[in-house]
Amino acid sequence: MREGHEGTGPGAITPDGCAVELYTRLPVGDEPEVIAGVAPAGARILELGSGVGRMTHPLIERGFTVTAVDESAAMLERVRGARTICGPIEELDLGERFDVVLLASFLVHTGDPEVRRGILRTCLRHVADDGFVLIQREGEDYHTNVPRERVDPRGFTVRVVSAEPVGDGVDSVFVEYLFPDGVWTQTFRARPLTREQFEEALGEAGLAVDRYLTEDRMWVKAVPAVPAG
Repeated sequence: MREGHEGTGPGAITPDGCAVELYTRLPVGDEPEVIAGVAPAGARILELGSGVGRMTHPLIERGFTVTAVDESAAMLERVRGARTICGPIEELDLGERFDVVLLASFLVHTGDPEVRRGILRTCLRHVADDGFVLIQREGEDYHTNVPRERVDPRGFTVRVVSAEPVGDGVDSVFVEYLFPDGVWTQTFRARPLTREQFEEALGEAGLAVDRYLTEDRMWVKAVPAVPAG
C-alpha cells in the first residue's frame, strides 16, 4: 500500500486504495468523448493508470489501439482488447512512442512531488514528437467544497467526506461509495495545484500546455516543450 492510501470494502484493494470490484461498477463519464474529440482517428494511445478499463474499452470501441498500464494486476485482469502492462507509471520505459499519452484520474495531483515528476517524465518519454499528452486535472473546488455527494441515477452515491491537510500542501481525502449491496471507502493523498502550479509542474518535466479542452479546465492537451529525444 502506498503511504497515506487505504481502501475498505469487498474484494481486492490496490496499492493506492482503489477497490477492484468498485471500479468494475462505476460507469465511465464523458472522458471518451473528450479524448476522441482531439485524438487522430485510429491513434495509438498509451493509457497510464487504466484500472479495470472503464475508459480503455470505450476507446477501443472507437477504433483506437490502446496500451493499458496499471500497477495492479487485479485491475488489469478486467481489461479486454488492449495490450496490458503491470507496473508503476513513474518507472515505465517501453522504448516506444505513442500518438497520445493519457493521464487521467487526477494522477497528476499525487501527493508526492517526486512521483508526480516521474509520472510526467514518463508522459514525455513516450509521446511522439508530433503527438500530445491528455491530462485530467481536479476541479478547482475539489478540496474546498467538502463534504459533497453525488447521487447517481443508476442507484449509488459517491460522497467526498473530507479533505484534511497533512502538511507540505497535501490533503488526505476520504471518499465513500455507497451501493445497495455494499460500501467501499478510499483514503488517498492529493496535492491541490493552481493553474500556475500545474503549468509549472509541466514545464519542469519538459511539457507545455497546448490548450485547455473543457470550460472547467479539467482536461488539458499538453505537448513536448521541445521535441523529445
